[in-house]
Amino acid sequence: MEKTTKKAVILAAGKGTRMKSDLPKVLFPVCGKPIVERVLEALEAAGVEEFIVVVGYRGDLVRETIKPRPGLRFAEQKELLGTGHAVMSCREELEGFDGPVFVIAGDSPMLQGDTVARLFDEYEKNDASCVMGTVIKENPFGMGRILRDEKGDFVGIVEEKDATDEQRKITEINMSYYIFNTPDLLASLGSLRADNAQKEYYITDVPRVLLENGKRILALPVLKDVERLGVNTLDDLKIVEDAIQAEK
Repeated sequence: MEKTTKKAVILAAGKGTRMKSDLPKVLFPVCGKPIVERVLEALEAAGVEEFIVVVGYRGDLVRETIKPRPGLRFAEQKELLGTGHAVMSCREELEGFDGPVFVIAGDSPMLQGDTVARLFDEYEKNDASCVMGTVIKENPFGMGRILRDEKGDFVGIVEEKDATDEQRKITEINMSYYIFNTPDLLASLGSLRADNAQKEYYITDVPRVLLENGKRILALPVLKDVERLGVNTLDDLKIVEDAIQAEK
């Protein structure tokens, strides 16, 4: 059986305004290493061979900081119109590829290579257009909740601000770890709409679009506890550094 190339799109175009710095969030050092480098290393450990890093805010600095590696390319998001729009910026790089692509935010310093490898394995074993990695988190305030039907199948993601009181009790959350069938992903991008308060296109809408088109979506709560940690503020950065030191 022919080996399938594994690709990844790393979203690294944002400003990270809550970090109170001109430095792009993905370049903040965590235990001496830029966040985005930790993401790339975890993907390499999972056997990803080709990387598309989406740059935008201070893109030249991001390009200069990331270490050169085989299979690394950059795509530019010229307007910061959301995570879905960032993936649209990769369309040219992804056209013609019919394998799986892992899409991940570049500010995910606790991404684990073995989690990525497991999600790729699940993608290969199941006839799904999208495999999502989720996590169970107590008191998941502010996070998107995973919605399931009575059979336990994925039916959607609801954001905190849009959720009902009952939906806010759900503890399974979306951490934006996605593996997509690339042709299905590209086909769905044209259906994204910026009809929200931020007027942005969101990658979180892609699973819903795929589902509406009869595609199969798997949401698997396989992320590790440390992968619940993200970086939005300087306080978060300290928590992540403490977690890495504890692992060592």
